[in-house]
Amino acid sequence: MTSSNHPKPAPFGTLLGVAPGGVEVYSSDYDSVDETQMPDRSAYRHYVDGLYMGYKWQCVEFARRWLYLNRGLVFDDVAMAYEIFRLRSIRDVRNNTMLPLYAFQNGSKRHPEPGCLLIWDEGGEFARTGHVAIVTEVLPEGLRIAEQNVRHQPWPTGHDYSREIPARITAHGEYWLRCSFGDATILGWVMQTDDATDAVTHVEPDRRLFQIGHGRIPSAASSSDSWLNEANPDEAAYVSVMEGHYLADRAENRDLYYVISETALSELRRATNELHAMFLHATEAVLHDDALLERFNFPRILWPRLRQSWSNRRNEAITGRFDFAMRPNGIKVYEYNCDSASCHMEAGKVQGKWAAHFGCDTGRDPGARLPSDLMDTWKNSDVDDVIHIMFGDDEEESYHSLFMKEVLDAAGLPNKLQHGLDGLRWGKDGAIEDADGTPIRWVWKTWAWETALDQIRVECEHDDERLEHYDLDAVRNHPPRLVDVLLRPEVMVYEPLWTLLPSNKAILPVLWQMFAHQRYLLNAAFELTEEISDGGYVTKPIVGRCGANINLYGADDSLLAQTEGEFDSPHQVFQELFLLPEIAGNRVQLCTFTAGGTYAGACTRVDNSVVIVADSDIVALRVVDDRMFLEDFAR
Repeated sequence: MTSSNHPKPAPFGTLLGVAPGGVEVYSSDYDSVDETQMPDRSAYRHYVDGLYMGYKWQCVEFARRWLYLNRGLVFDDVAMAYEIFRLRSIRDVRNNTMLPLYAFQNGSKRHPEPGCLLIWDEGGEFARTGHVAIVTEVLPEGLRIAEQNVRHQPWPTGHDYSREIPARITAHGEYWLRCSFGDATILGWVMQTDDATDAVTHVEPDRRLFQIGHGRIPSAASSSDSWLNEANPDEAAYVSVMEGHYLADRAENRDLYYVISETALSELRRATNELHAMFLHATEAVLHDDALLERFNFPRILWPRLRQSWSNRRNEAITGRFDFAMRPNGIKVYEYNCDSASCHMEAGKVQGKWAAHFGCDTGRDPGARLPSDLMDTWKNSDVDDVIHIMFGDDEEESYHSLFMKEVLDAAGLPNKLQHGLDGLRWGKDGAIEDADGTPIRWVWKTWAWETALDQIRVECEHDDERLEHYDLDAVRNHPPRLVDVLLRPEVMVYEPLWTLLPSNKAILPVLWQMFAHQRYLLNAAFELTEEISDGGYVTKPIVGRCGANINLYGADDSLLAQTEGEFDSPHQVFQELFLLPEIAGNRVQLCTFTAGGTYAGACTRVDNSVVIVADSDIVALRVVDDRMFLEDFAR
């Protein structure tokens, strides 16, 4: 959070000042980190008296540490700083009791007090995360705060605060703060108090806004007109796979579209951003616990490489897809396809062209920004040479790879299509080259790491050294195999290897252990518990994909549905049952996409079965304002 208008930030870990109560504040300028002292992500985790404070030296870490050291209070772990504004309790560690916590909006008649938490919303200077500071002194014309992760400059001599924020008290006694950053917003302040007078009342939105509506285009089902541009390679490949200009494969879905409210989309956006951070928190926890990592059933040879990938490439994920069930009683995530997700072209291009061609002017297209967000993410990546787009024989991979090629072209990154291992060879310097002699240094692959590992296991099955002892640096007498490409140290693969963990279903029980009863999570465990089975449950193989080998049971243990597949395994997890809603003859799943870890678009996948599988349809999704949704689509 620095700019050219400010002095050079103090190096990471520099003492910037001391807040009231003797609590030290440090620079969190990550660009200056000494990697010999901070060799991996675990080195950043900070504990006091065995209690986790947060990551060094972020704003949440300081706020939690200050409250603990001065008042013996610890608030729950949060994915983003702005979430603190929604917390309603805080733990007194001295007697292990929960105390009430209330939020007061900027402009409240309940003025801030020393020791309360000042909260900024996400956006602007505090994009994605928001911000939190400790109020140290309240003045009629402003207040003083202590904080970390802003500017990274030492405090002036004699100051026990980082900066002052201007304030004005109105004739009605309202206390208003003016944010120092013009593009950021102060939500208000949060304090532990028994008096809820003037506190924010979080009014729950009309639950009908979380229904899913639908509509039909009269001409769509029977139209044979071309509406995709087959001069574009990705669209031509898509038309070939679909055997025509269709979004949905099933005829009964070709004139259909689904509708959600702006409130629902806002909640899906928030869920996507929060859950991405939560899945990454869980990934970190697993990589520091051998017993948990064992649950994921990865070859042990990969364990050091997984940890190295996480340490070195934690922020290098390009994109993923969350799968949600949304009903009036809540939004719940099924899983995170963090590694080589699909449906990007359908969401980012085809559903918009379908709506434009058939005159579906209801609301707006929630996938329209996906290509540009992906382009920006690639621009900000570390890729500095040709990136090879590796794809296989699956029909969907043909247009998926061409869609991503178009995005990479727009980002200005040189790229080449690479069908499997065709033409790959060893170069004179031991590098792997494509058929044209271009070294393979960067790879984006269409298949999942688990699929690749299955092939790699087969490749190594008859080797004397097997995968467990495979020398990943050696040059072979035989042509390069997949293991030589994807696991070779000098080849950087997207998505990074660590995405194996959040994409594995074994992460779901870990999430529940860490964030039990979080509003977007379903109860999950490695063994069937009474709490899970009471309302019905689902069994999922930990490495399953595309809805394969899933069993759904009712509260009486009766089998409601099951799917076949190639992932039948004793290694599975149990998750509470939360069925997809049934609308217009389909079970409807909402999917959101990430680009660089943040929300970037949405679409629907549908099926007449209760489980979405590989060949389930995609139907256009539209978003309308709340008033229109309640008038025209709510039931």
